[in-house]
Amino acid sequence: MPARRVDPAELRAAVSVTLAWLRGGAERPARRELAEAVRLSLRTLERQAPGNTVEVRVPPFGAVQCVQGPRHTRGTPPNVVETDPRTWLLLVTGELDWSTAVERGEVSASGSRADLAYWLPLLRFGNTPEEQAEQ
Repeated sequence: MPARRVDPAELRAAVSVTLAWLRGGAERPARRELAEAVRLSLRTLERQAPGNTVEVRVPPFGAVQCVQGPRHTRGTPPNVVETDPRTWLLLVTGELDWSTAVERGEVSASGSRADLAYWLPLLRFGNTPEEQAEQ
C-alpha cells in the first residue's frame, strides 16, 4: 500500500514551527508539534522513496520503511537508519547533511542500502525571516 500523501504546505508549516529550535534560538517545541513535524516528514520520505528495503526510525515519534530493493518480512530489517528527532529534522531541512551526520555518529545507518543522502533534504528554508516569508 502506498504511503498517504502529505500536503507540502502542511509539512512546511509543521517543520517551520521547529526551525528556531533547530537553529539554536529557541527552546524545544512542544511534544505535539515535534511529533507532527517528524511524522509528516517521515511519511513524505516514505512517499518519495517507496519500498521496503530501509527502515527509518526516529524514536519516539515514528518509523517508516522506504527505498526500493529486497523486501524483508520478519524481524529487524538488514538496512536500518535511526536518529533522534532534532537530527532528523536538521537532515529534513538541509541544515545538516547526511555524510556529516553519519560521520559524527548522530545517525546510525546499518546495512548496504542505509544511505538517505539521495532523498534528503525534503525541504529547505531560507536563513532570514525575509527569505522564509518569500517561500
